[in-house]
Amino acid sequence: MTLPPAPEPRPTDAARALFSELTGRAPDGLWSAPGRVNLIGEHTDYNDGFVLPFAIPHRTVAAVGLRDDDRIRVTSTFADGPVEVALHELDALFPTRRDEQGTGSDHAPAVPEWAAYPLGVAWALRQAPSTGSGTQEATGSGTQEATGSGTQGVDIAIASDVPVGAGLSSSAAIEGATASALNDLWGTGLDRTALARIGRRAENEAVGAPTGIMDQMASMRGETDAAIFLDCRSLDAHLVPLGVAEAGLAILVIDTRVKHAHSTGGYRERRASCELGAATLGVPSLRDVAVDDLPRARELMDDVTFRRVRHVVTENQRVLDTVRTLREQGARGIGDLLVASHLSMRDDFEISVPELDTAVEAALAAGALGARMTGGGFGGAAIALIEQDAVDTVSNAVGAAFAASGFAAPALFTVVPSAGAHRDA
Repeated sequence: MTLPPAPEPRPTDAARALFSELTGRAPDGLWSAPGRVNLIGEHTDYNDGFVLPFAIPHRTVAAVGLRDDDRIRVTSTFADGPVEVALHELDALFPTRRDEQGTGSDHAPAVPEWAAYPLGVAWALRQAPSTGSGTQEATGSGTQEATGSGTQGVDIAIASDVPVGAGLSSSAAIEGATASALNDLWGTGLDRTALARIGRRAENEAVGAPTGIMDQMASMRGETDAAIFLDCRSLDAHLVPLGVAEAGLAILVIDTRVKHAHSTGGYRERRASCELGAATLGVPSLRDVAVDDLPRARELMDDVTFRRVRHVVTENQRVLDTVRTLREQGARGIGDLLVASHLSMRDDFEISVPELDTAVEAALAAGALGARMTGGGFGGAAIALIEQDAVDTVSNAVGAAFAASGFAAPALFTVVPSAGAHRDA
């Protein structure tokens, strides 16, 4: 099977045309943000741990223009029509911030879920302190004047080629494109890390998905040919060159087409288990638990909680090992770590599904150096690290395995580490 070419990564024409259809004029600008692949480090972010994602070429584009009133109107190519509210109504539409980390809200917004992402970004950005210097953390608290006092109504039209529900962070791409646009048009002056916090707050509290900050940081701060080694406690981020193409390798994404949603119960239950495990061990988060502490943890916890804890603790160590291996040996040395990560997610965290396991097993049997599911789990995508000249071979093997198992055909495409959010026009 010969793979079709990857879709055009920047659907700017679609966003521009949709904006014109909505408003009858041209936008003031276009901003885009990418989806992401997480190379390794799953469910470690909300445990203050380590992750190693990279941005991909697939992007969400927001065409945005200022209005002469105080209303915000959003539309997208994947929605039936626009959603419009007054800016001051956003405070009533979304819940009050619950805590610094944003544990997620049980409150369902009275708008379609897709619209809660851009509207939630506007809501969170209006409450952030404005600095004009780009250095203030967007925490929604502080003594400085909130940005909302100077904001102006906007129209936003969104188009995207980031696969939805594939574990490639289509939501963070929406948040990143919207936050970048509003930051420029409203003159908020926040830096990329602060805008990532804005996106996380929108996802946690406006949408109600209890995710960490990895996706938003990857979408905002991605760079070409590099992954982002992120400490999710301090938000210190360092670029780690991948050199995949230079090593004669490729990264194949296998989208199982099994949709997942972070706001559903499985993700929330896993987070609750992690919090219980940390409390049982008397530490602030599982980031503070070492591999050597696991025998003690086994004695104190029920089996399910222990296995959840073991995944996070060992996954943190795998991220550190992967970073070291990339620096010392290059991309060819990380295959076993990817496989170990998948087995931990399958057996300890129990977030894989048969389609993901089939994708990983078929890719490895066809010669992949390593493979693992990527993203929050319960569906979505897997990645395989393969030889550049084996893309068709591995893809054919995966397709045949899916057919033999009676699964719908997956979508397969290669990705390269790409740039983060920016203004396109």
